[in-house]
Amino acid sequence: MSKYTKSTLQKLESIFEHLDYKVRYEKGNFQSGYCIVEDRKVVVINKFFDLEGRVQTMLDILLNMDFDIASLDESLQSFLNRLLAKSAANQ
Repeated sequence: MSKYTKSTLQKLESIFEHLDYKVRYEKGNFQSGYCIVEDRKVVVINKFFDLEGRVQTMLDILLNMDFDIASLDESLQSFLNRLLAKSAANQ
């Protein structure tokens, strides 16, 4: 049983959208399972990842991005904080 839902994935996609990043799922040779094209603000994630892999990859990307969480609306801030705390507890 996955610890994440389709709703979790959609909310993460919404966070990237608020940060002006486009999320694409494609096949390719990704060492880490994803690629970030900074100058175009595009995140490409391995399309063969399952739901949990996609969510975990997006969390990894967000943890390595430099952005102001205050730029997100309150509901997305709260969601992201809960998700990051849950992810840290599972590590």
